[in-house]
Formats: sequence, C-alpha cells, structure tokens
Amino acid sequence: MSPPKERVPLWVSIGSHTVLAAATLFAVYPVLWVVSLAFSAGGDAPEPRVVPFPAHPTLDNFKQFVGLDHTGGFALFLGQLGNSLIVSLATALVAVVIATPASYALARLPFFGKEGALRTLFATQMFPAVASAVPLYVLLEHLHLLDARSGLVLVYATTAIPFAIFQLKGAIETIPVDLEEAAMVDGATRFQAFVKVVLPAARPAIAVTALFAFMSAWNEFILAATLLSRKSAFTLPIVLQSYVGEHLANWGVFAAGALLVSAPVMILFYIVQRQLISGLTAGGVKG
Repeated sequence: MSPPKERVPLWVSIGSHTVLAAATLFAVYPVLWVVSLAFSAGGDAPEPRVVPFPAHPTLDNFKQFVGLDHTGGFALFLGQLGNSLIVSLATALVAVVIATPASYALARLPFFGKEGALRTLFATQMFPAVASAVPLYVLLEHLHLLDARSGLVLVYATTAIPFAIFQLKGAIETIPVDLEEAAMVDGATRFQAFVKVVLPAARPAIAVTALFAFMSAWNEFILAATLLSRKSAFTLPIVLQSYVGEHLANWGVFAAGALLVSAPVMILFYIVQRQLISGLTAGGVKG
C-alpha cells in the first residue's frame, strides 16, 4: 500500500495558481498588442488601454502583406512562402540525415580523433553565423549559388548539423547498449541494430532536432538578406523586414506578417509537443 498523498494547503494552491496566471499574462500581453496592431486600420497603434483592442478591426494589413492589394502580389508572396518552406524543410532534412549516423558513431564507436572531432564541432558553435557572412558570400559567388535556395540550404546546414550532432549524441547515449547487443546476438548486424533499435528509440530526439533546425532556418534573416537580392528569391523574414524602413514603418502590416510567419512554427510545435518534451529530456541527460 502506497502512503496517502499529503494534501496541499489551500493558500499554497491559490498562491501558485496566481503566480502562474501572472507569468502567463506577462508573456502573452505583448502578443495581444501585436494582434491588436495587426487588425488596426491604417497601421496605427491602438489607443493606450489596459486590454489592447482595435477600434475598427480590419483585414487590410493581412491582405497587403500577402499581396492581395495589387496584381501579381499574391503570386510573389506564394513564391516567397515556398522559398521559406523549401529552405527550412531541406535544412532540417540535411541536418537529421547527416547528424544521426554521425552522432551514433560519436556515441558508440571508438575511433582515432574522436575527441578532436567533438572539440572542433563544439568550437564551431562559439561563433555567431553573421561572423562568417563575408566568406560564405565569396564561396557561394564562386559556386554560382547566390540568390539560390540550394546555396541558402548549404549555409544553414553548416550551423544546423553541429547542433544536431550534439543533441542526438546525448539522446543516443541514454539508450541502453544492451538493446543493441541483444539484437546482434540474435543475428542482426550493427547497421540493422542501428536502424531497428536505435532509430525508433531516438525518434523523439530526432523530431525535436528537426524542429529546431527548421525553426533556425525559418526565422533566420541576416544571412538570407546578405545572400539574396532578388524579390522572387526572398524568404519571409526578408519580406517582413521590408515593411520597416529607415524613415518609414508600416507597423500594421509588419504585425500582420509577424503573425502569419509565426503560424507554421506554432502548428509544428502543437503537432510534436509530446516528442518535444521527451526529446529535450533525452538529449540533455547522459545514461
């Protein structure tokens, strides 16, 4: 018989719920202003009030962002949306495909130069991506990959792969080696044990790694603005920034675009929320 659970005092429950509600309101309140600004006419901020709400709600800001207010604008927006989706999905795919076997080798196999490889990968994470903007531009120019989605995927993968390797290496180390050894005793090769034992067990961590790689590529602006010059090749963060200039800013359209750009990431978070929790835990704990 398990001992009865101690009942939490009422004042403790009320206090904890009050703190959680206040923290939630503190996090959500700025988002409410963005939503109110997105639905405000003329791009002007709503009048100061405790609960932000547009006086005359309208969808004009959303129509302007997606290009419905002029001929050919919507087709251009769809192309730019496609650029963001293709680049982000390709970056996530490349990162997972390369990092999964690499992280397995680093977690399981002894080989010469293993520690040096780990230190080198770790060193690449110490420098911001913008520090490599100039050499990347020169390399892509020589490869004729400027203004190309493939060039942007190549650039994003250089930062996504090391992170993915560290994330998946930690997750694979939590999987008991006995499971692989039992499979190999039954006649499986190491590759078969990797495919049939390790990959299913590491699926939550792989999903989280792919999500973070997708997010980093989806939200990246500086390198995309440096390497892309044609409007038809732009990704959505560049389109979003174009509404905020040095002397003029259309904050209503900017807020509407921010909501639209955030929607795919929110949907992905909702789909993989279970894998997100277990995957982050698996990648952060060593067995």
